[in-house]
Amino acid sequence: MSGTWLRWVLVGAVGLMGCRTTGTAVREEGKPPRHELQFDPVEVTADLELEKLNDEELFAGGTSAFAAGDFKQAARYFGRLVDFHPSSAHRREALYNAGLSHQRLKEWEEAYHRFSELSDAEKGTGDALDAAFRVAETHYHLERYEDAVRVLGTLASRQDLPVGRRMEARVQQGVCELEAGRSEQAEATLRKALSEYEALADKDEVEDYFPAQAHFFVGEIYRLHYEAVKLDPKKGTDKLAEDLNYKAELLLSAQGHYLRSIRVGNGYWATAAGAQIGAMYENLYEHMVHTPAPPELDAEEAQVYRQELRKKIRVLLTKSINIYERTLEAAERIGSQNAFVDRTRESLRKVRELLLADADPEAAPPPEPTPEPHT
Repeated sequence: MSGTWLRWVLVGAVGLMGCRTTGTAVREEGKPPRHELQFDPVEVTADLELEKLNDEELFAGGTSAFAAGDFKQAARYFGRLVDFHPSSAHRREALYNAGLSHQRLKEWEEAYHRFSELSDAEKGTGDALDAAFRVAETHYHLERYEDAVRVLGTLASRQDLPVGRRMEARVQQGVCELEAGRSEQAEATLRKALSEYEALADKDEVEDYFPAQAHFFVGEIYRLHYEAVKLDPKKGTDKLAEDLNYKAELLLSAQGHYLRSIRVGNGYWATAAGAQIGAMYENLYEHMVHTPAPPELDAEEAQVYRQELRKKIRVLLTKSINIYERTLEAAERIGSQNAFVDRTRESLRKVRELLLADADPEAAPPPEPTPEPHT
């Protein structure tokens, strides 16, 4: 933390036994010798720069630092006002801004400490309501998912809140339930949010971010189910075919929800969903190419198996490339730039290399049609 710091070193000692007359300590006869006891130094710090400022000056300094993007300095000024000026008219605003400053610094525990003092999920309005949402967010980043679920569930059930805020709370609740490992409850919560959204006469009441996020995370639930299905050739050809078909069905279910997310039209979730669709095709390719032939097949049958698998693999790679390219085109049109876009660009490069490496002199069958993402 910046500023001028003064360090005081305090040394404690007990009084000397005896008396002083001419500046020399004299021990009285018959009394035990005196002892000087010294304790370890105690370090006390004080921020003299802020100590001399009143609450108005602290608030002005914090506001200026926050506007300049110096969140460390802003947290310092606002925090000083909150802690040392309890009667200030600026205290509530400084408390909220201190939380925001810590949040920008990803200091989640400190942000929680500030926001929680303001938060009122049951009845709060204004800063108290906003602080409740922020408290839930800090719980999420601190991986206290069930705590976040409780706060968000309270907010989502408040009929006095605008529909957009209830939607926000409900979707975030579903996300936290999924993070807590409760996928069935998460799906029910997210579908309820989407049902309420679809029933709205005026969908402009809700930011497109939240229905797009809800569709995305329903897709994530099915992606997790997809990943849980393992392909084991030791179980025989029938079981392998059954598991592969089931895995493909789950991929298509996840893809359907990702495409719905894309169609909502929010730039962030559109690129995220496109990236996940391409990644799933790429993942299925990896599973298929690294799964050995079932052991009951003889050499000729195993060769036929690999030839058929090769055809399906090329279809999967082509689908993956198609999705990645469309995702990047959409991202370019809307000017979106985030981690999903970077990942998609790298994945596209890798899958193109795989397709070239797998080039077959025989004509590959045409790829199955893939639904086009609408942005």
